[in-house]
Amino acid sequence: MWQVAVAELMGLAFLGLGWRYALAASLSALLIALGNALMAARTFSGLAAGGVMLGRLIVGTILKWVVILGGLLVVLVHWKLPPLAALAGLVAAFAVNLLAFRFKG
Repeated sequence: MWQVAVAELMGLAFLGLGWRYALAASLSALLIALGNALMAARTFSGLAAGGVMLGRLIVGTILKWVVILGGLLVVLVHWKLPPLAALAGLVAAFAVNLLAFRFKG
């Protein structure tokens, strides 16, 4: 949830430079949120033995990075959106993820 909020804030922050910058920042931050959601859905899909859970975690992590890198490739290469805004969105979404882990308990 926090990553989606950061995605929208990054979009609003870059809106002063133009809609392409805002879209790049917002989409790249949303890619992080989508990747993490898919990883969590794959990893915690049900109870299982330790080896199975480790396999789900590995597959979920690979899925997360395929979504993030594939989406970033589409944003930068196919749609030709500004790379600095996309990088800023990625960094902001990762930073909020790290801060959420730090303050969990």
